[in-house]
Amino acid sequence: MKLAFSTLGVPGLPIGDVVRLAATHGYHGVELRAHPEEPVHTGLGHAARADVAAEFKAAGVEILGLAGYVRVAAPGDDEPVIAEIRELLDLARDLGAPFVRVLPGAAEDQSTEDADATAARRLGTAAEYAADLDVRILLETHDSHRTGADATRVLGLVGHLQAGALWDVMHTWLGGEQPAVTFAALSPFLGYIQVKDIASPDDTTPLPLGAGVLPLTECVDLLSREGWDGWLCWEYEKRWYESAAPLEGLLDEGRDHLARLLNESA
Repeated sequence: MKLAFSTLGVPGLPIGDVVRLAATHGYHGVELRAHPEEPVHTGLGHAARADVAAEFKAAGVEILGLAGYVRVAAPGDDEPVIAEIRELLDLARDLGAPFVRVLPGAAEDQSTEDADATAARRLGTAAEYAADLDVRILLETHDSHRTGADATRVLGLVGHLQAGALWDVMHTWLGGEQPAVTFAALSPFLGYIQVKDIASPDDTTPLPLGAGVLPLTECVDLLSREGWDGWLCWEYEKRWYESAAPLEGLLDEGRDHLARLLNESA
């Protein structure tokens, strides 16, 4: 398996520094948070996109994917949502990133059936566009669709290879789903996996990997047994938790922890 970290852990850091951190600390790739407050976003011009891609290529570091904030199940008109996904897909194509992350984001007063149908309709339309660019759209296990079962309901309706799943281990755990159940649901759709650690269901402040309660060992063991050989991406949510320790000082420890888990499960 390949290891990456998300720029959510180093908010606003210039791309050159992000690349340096990945190369220095032995990570194969980086998940780029695609947002206007970050160096990489859909407003970047073509020259700037080429420069970002070149910096990563020169360092031998891959851009794993773009973490967007499109909410595909949210109420409202389809076209603005689909247009936003297309902008992310164009950016991913220009940067050489294979994946784009979207969120479910259904409203509390939406029925499950309406939310699922809305998300599936939008993903299906966007997936046709994604196929021409050779980029996959990944629905993250998150918010209104926290578990693998939730995400699979939507992806089963879409039925397109360019629409897949991003497994966030914290959200499926908070949703009460066991890793084996999550993997069984998501395995036909799985793009990559976000790992992290927290103290408890009531305190989701990010911790160093292995210092909290999330079932990381169980997840890695399961993936190894099943022969899954994709990406593990450390999503350290420093952006939302100012009191969390800086990610830069934890990168070696986090890489070593994941490497130990992988070796022990081999």
